[in-house]
Amino acid sequence: MSETGERVAVVGTTGWGTTLAVILARNGHDVLLLARTAAEAETLDRARENGRHRPGLALPQRLTVSADAGALGDASLIALAVPSQTLAENLARIAGRPAPAATLLSAIKGIEPETGRRMSEIVAAHGYAPERVLALSGPNFAAEIAAGLPAATVIAGSDRGRAQRAQALLNGPRFRIYTSADIVGVELGGALKNVIAIACGLSDGLGYGENAKAALITRGLREISRLGLACGAEAITFLGLAGIGDLVLSCESDLSRNRRLGLALAKGLDLDAARAAVGGVVEGAVTAVAVRRLAAQRGVEMPVCEALYGVLYEGKAPAAAGQELMARAAKAEFEGQPLV
Repeated sequence: MSETGERVAVVGTTGWGTTLAVILARNGHDVLLLARTAAEAETLDRARENGRHRPGLALPQRLTVSADAGALGDASLIALAVPSQTLAENLARIAGRPAPAATLLSAIKGIEPETGRRMSEIVAAHGYAPERVLALSGPNFAAEIAAGLPAATVIAGSDRGRAQRAQALLNGPRFRIYTSADIVGVELGGALKNVIAIACGLSDGLGYGENAKAALITRGLREISRLGLACGAEAITFLGLAGIGDLVLSCESDLSRNRRLGLALAKGLDLDAARAAVGGVVEGAVTAVAVRRLAAQRGVEMPVCEALYGVLYEGKAPAAAGQELMARAAKAEFEGQPLV
């Protein structure tokens, strides 16, 4: 990496945002990490670590923390790493600040529940040409990446050159970046796997065993791909890092907040209590609402996601939801569609 590098920025002092900012700085770039308030920026800058979200991860010298959105003006790449529910608010905050040629990279896994829009669509709706917008998604637990453990991910966008430039900025010896032209599939895979992970947590919490979880993961992938294809995604994407890779990670690991939410629900907690027990943002609970809306709009059958929605928002007992899934009419596995 050159001594000068590039000037880049990350919006969001979340654990993921802090991790991405550190990676970019370690790769030799001058990084602005945009905090919510001047007080937060001062605290992080003085401590040189994010004690709330990523304790122990030192902020490199080339990383500056600021609450001044005006400082985004000379950044060639602006990564967005905020909760999906606050993306519109953050875009309004930085409106008019990015340079006309800057690339916007969404590192957010979610779907807007009121509209069914993907994160890149929300970014574009705030005045950014779609070709300027990229999405990053994959099997990426921020804590492991922050600790320097090997990982891989995908950056997707319609502009191949922008995707490759973002790839070059983030790629390193411990974080391998692939590119894709299928931004629809990459974003939907990253968002929808959170819903299936909650279902797998419920299954584990109810003691249904490994066979049941394997079936949920497999049929969950089928539902994700059906909706993805109906929205214009490419089938092959769901067999990659942003598809099956991220799905297996979130469904199997105790580091997954979505899976832990399912475990808490299986104990009899309601959604609010389960969220409190997990702590932090649980995107799958919000995405479950958006999935139901999207599936209805596209005429796509998604029985696992529908059953989970019933548990989350309609008071259905988890065991009853499982029994209903098992009692569905017998059918062919693939119904003539290739791959997934």
